[in-house]
Amino acid sequence: MSTPTSPSAALPIAHVVLRILIIVNWVSGAAILALLLVLPHREWIMSSLELSPSAEAERVIMGLRAVAVIGIASVPLYYAILKRMLAIVETVRAGDPFVAANALRLRGIAWALFALQLVSFVVGAIDKAISTPGHPVDLDAGFSLNGWLAVLLTFVLAQVFAHGTRMRDDLEGTV
Repeated sequence: MSTPTSPSAALPIAHVVLRILIIVNWVSGAAILALLLVLPHREWIMSSLELSPSAEAERVIMGLRAVAVIGIASVPLYYAILKRMLAIVETVRAGDPFVAANALRLRGIAWALFALQLVSFVVGAIDKAISTPGHPVDLDAGFSLNGWLAVLLTFVLAQVFAHGTRMRDDLEGTV
């Protein structure tokens, strides 16, 4: 086991920010659910988007509802990422980040990021399907080079942690 390093101001801040983000994630999911189930009626959506009754308006409403459902389904993915990041921060604070559990956590984060990139493709497809020249919809979704780079980087980092853990274990076994 490694000895604790000198305390960094970033670690307590990261701990607090991650805890706040976990709460914000669940509150956002609840807000989306409330918007989906409680508040908007067809007429409210049409008036807020300045849509006139038509097949096009129905397509926009159904598409936006589908995006809201996808948003709710994304909440557990973000939760999985945030909880794993929080656990990694805890091991860093304890001075022992190169543990097998962190390699597994990083791999889990990578898979969740991968899933979120796929979700972004779906939302982008819905965006294209419901957007019209008369009522353009821009959900800022679809392919993201940065998102895919984050997925790859996280998978690589998981391997680095797994390798670092094995090296540390080998070193401790020879001492």
